[in-house]
Amino acid sequence: MELWGAALYGDPCGDCQFDWRIDMVHAVVLVAASPAEVDRRSRDAVGDERLSAEAWSVAEYVSHMADNLRNWAERVQGARLAGVTDIAGYDPDELARARRYDSVPLAAARWALGISAPAWVDVMRAALAEGVVVRHATRGEQQAADIVRNNAHDVWHHLWDIDRVLGQSAAGVSRPG
Repeated sequence: MELWGAALYGDPCGDCQFDWRIDMVHAVVLVAASPAEVDRRSRDAVGDERLSAEAWSVAEYVSHMADNLRNWAERVQGARLAGVTDIAGYDPDELARARRYDSVPLAAARWALGISAPAWVDVMRAALAEGVVVRHATRGEQQAADIVRNNAHDVWHHLWDIDRVLGQSAAGVSRPG
């Protein structure tokens, strides 16, 4: 089995300080607020800022956030609407290459996040209420709450990444949990 969640990142996350005990209401709110948070944090950014030549740029992080939320919403909807509970994983770096994140303008990445985050919120609220469970190819059984928590961490972690890239301090932002 693949390590994921708190087992992989620590509790709290050793980098972004995400608290894995976050309740579902706050986790969903965190994701719902992500488009506005990205806009606020990157308002003066061009999008190609990065920590190193090998690291993702601000626009690439936002593109990943949008794709990851859309991907998980789609997979959970497959379980909800069609009863397809076996889901595959994906390599985010491979998807970034295939989708050419390096050529996506920050404005377009923000737009994509603005579409995928609300869709994710709608799907995950329903999945939580219905008790949806999927079977991930490398992580095993995941309840809707596991997915919500993991996706909320992904969003929080990449907001932290964006702050680091842009040289901003997240000191005024309390950690979720």
